Amino acid sequence: TNEWLRIGSTFHSLHAIASEASPVKSFGSVDAAGIDVIEGEGIVLCCFQTRTGIKFVLTAEPGTMHLHQVLREIYVAYTDCALKDPFYELDMPIRCELFTQAINDIMDRYDR
Repeated sequence: TNEWLRIGSTFHSLHAIASEASPVKSFGSVDAAGIDVIEGEGIVLCCFQTRTGIKFVLTAEPGTMHLHQVLREIYVAYTDCALKDPFYELDMPIRCELFTQAINDIMDRYDR
């Protein structure tokens, strides 16, 4: 929806500003640059940025455990399913049934 696109766009901008404004520069590690987690009243946004610059952002309720592990598993599903789909185009929404099923399986495992 447009609301999620707006949240993603805002987070991307804040992440880029934070990585440029950080007084500590981390050479060779993408993970340490920018914003890792934003916690607010009633929501947590957690980010995992790959070495190629793709950002995965997960929204959850405060107190949710293992967010970074979930993001890493989502990345693995992305590389295994979406990137191997010959019809997937970078920077486009992922419309791959295998990826959707993998995400559902990940969420089911961690939702318990």
